[in-house]
Amino acid sequence: MSGTSPFRVALTFDAEHPDRPTPPGVTGRILDGLAAAGVVATFFVQGRWAQAEPALARRIVDDGHLVGSHSHHHARLTTLTGAGIASDTRAAETAIVAATGRDPRPWYRCPFGAGAGSARVVDRLASLGYLDVGWHVDSRDWGGPTPAALRARVVRGTLAHGDGAVVLLHGWPASTAEALPGILGDLRAAGATFATVADLPLLPGRRSTAGGR
Repeated sequence: MSGTSPFRVALTFDAEHPDRPTPPGVTGRILDGLAAAGVVATFFVQGRWAQAEPALARRIVDDGHLVGSHSHHHARLTTLTGAGIASDTRAAETAIVAATGRDPRPWYRCPFGAGAGSARVVDRLASLGYLDVGWHVDSRDWGGPTPAALRARVVRGTLAHGDGAVVLLHGWPASTAEALPGILGDLRAAGATFATVADLPLLPGRRSTAGGR
């Protein structure tokens, strides 16, 4: 996609405990960057993270972002029984509501993307009131890219997809906070407007069976 024809982009952030050493304050810097640019996003919040970071979890809502669930223990749902999925999902819901005052339903993102291709998992989530939301553009920010490489990857992938692109990012990599202003500027210059997943049509391409953290 090229030029400046308007198109919608949903930036999504998995707010979770980091899986490797990371400097403190990254999620706050991401929220600062979004606020400075006047951009709304979607945050898929891990229940245990909300319990550990209630002020940040509440700020996500106060800043006007959409909240979904990212499970409680960040386990691969394909390894859990139906009862286990239900227990984990309800625990996350309780923690997220307690921290944010907002019900995350119906938005859900499977940890690691594991489960989006499983009818058993998707159906169990649906019975609990959730729709699994995947992505079109995987930033792979968890892998330690430089801010410049991350910026280029996200912008290139988003422009290639075009209208309705859902972008996967995370709330803890320092490179994400550093790259975010450039990502927002580049996409806006190309004609992007920013939306939450609730503002976009539900597309099959949102579901992914690979990648992600």
